[in-house]
Amino acid sequence: MSSLYWQTVGEGDTDLVLLHGWGLNSGIWHCITERLSPHFRLHLVDLPGYGHSRGYGAMSLKDMAEIVLQRAPEKAVWLGWSMGGLIASRIALDHPERVTALITVASSPCHIEQADEKWPGIKPAVLAEFDRQLNVNFQQTVEQFLALQTLGAPTARDDALRLKQVVFSAPMPEVEVLSSGLVMLELNDLRAELVDLKLPFLRIYGALDALVPRRVIPMLDSLWPCSYSVLINKASHAPFISHSKVFCAEILFFSLIYNCK
Repeated sequence: MSSLYWQTVGEGDTDLVLLHGWGLNSGIWHCITERLSPHFRLHLVDLPGYGHSRGYGAMSLKDMAEIVLQRAPEKAVWLGWSMGGLIASRIALDHPERVTALITVASSPCHIEQADEKWPGIKPAVLAEFDRQLNVNFQQTVEQFLALQTLGAPTARDDALRLKQVVFSAPMPEVEVLSSGLVMLELNDLRAELVDLKLPFLRIYGALDALVPRRVIPMLDSLWPCSYSVLINKASHAPFISHSKVFCAEILFFSLIYNCK
């Protein structure tokens, strides 16, 4: 029997749903809940098949988005990190009436490099190798991916350790769930769809991110002129961990400007 893990904390008037990335769980947000909880009602979700959300197998981006939306408040700000950014974006596109504002963190509408378009992203061969290794050495593959997410940041070693602690503090996802997550990153391209998004839209990036290169920022600024982008210096793929104070300040500033209630 499937069961979605959902925890609500905070004293604010605004609902903020937080969606984690590939291989992890909602524990990653504990480093910012204290700063944000006075201002928001935070909804910490383990995506289907991850952490304590058990009983789910491989699924598409649309299916995962619909499952998460079923438990969500009637109206909320949606924040998604990395793969979670794709899910939050899918929800905003399919159900804009349920979304007050969209925030993506170290995420891309197209995570895979498109060489013919000079689009920066993860090389297809790298993603394919991660998928192959999942069936060879499951734990080592996940740990390598976590290390890649903090690469370059001044606090990389501590950040990688924190991510590792979060991963192994909850039940590990099944290989088929992780593999389908990689397929989700590979197959989905939301660049064109998000052009017409009418909601307040904030994009946060790390200047040293190896998975979502900073070169994508001006390309999306041009493609989505109604969105707002922020680059956090010396941050990598997990800016909310390495630069939690700056990160939270950007969330609060954005919420204040757009009166996200």
